[in-house]
Amino acid sequence: MGGPTPPPEPVRVERAAPARPATAQVPQAAADTPPAGPRQVELDIRAATEVTPEALLFDRRPVLVFADTPEEPSFSTQMDLLARDPAAMERRDVTVITDTDPAAASAWRQRFRPRGFSLIVLDTDGTVIDRKPFPWDTREIGRAIDKTPVRRGETRASGGR
Repeated sequence: MGGPTPPPEPVRVERAAPARPATAQVPQAAADTPPAGPRQVELDIRAATEVTPEALLFDRRPVLVFADTPEEPSFSTQMDLLARDPAAMERRDVTVITDTDPAAASAWRQRFRPRGFSLIVLDTDGTVIDRKPFPWDTREIGRAIDKTPVRRGETRASGGR
């Protein structure tokens, strides 16, 4: 039957040039500023006298840090541990509540009645997740939070956040 079929002729396709975005006039000062890196996350820390338990209900997870004075070594250690990974706490909607004045008798102190240093992790519905008489790092706090049914439901609903 005939010989081999010759290869087909190449097809030329002309493509439109990509659209260029409109250029905005950038002030010189802004042009000299380097692009921003990853967004810095700050730990949400509030004094116990500034916020009531009801204000955070179903919105944030309170992590309560009680001490008899702000100079207490366990209190300083706990605050340093929390400051190491604020992003882990923000992913879990944590607000750190500090109470270092027993005489002020905050609503938090009246409800949980701590003695000396105490760390209490609450869920968004106000239930106690864990209570410790010693400092915990963000990894341990995060694990305790992640085990709760409320948090597991949140991570399923948000696709793993």
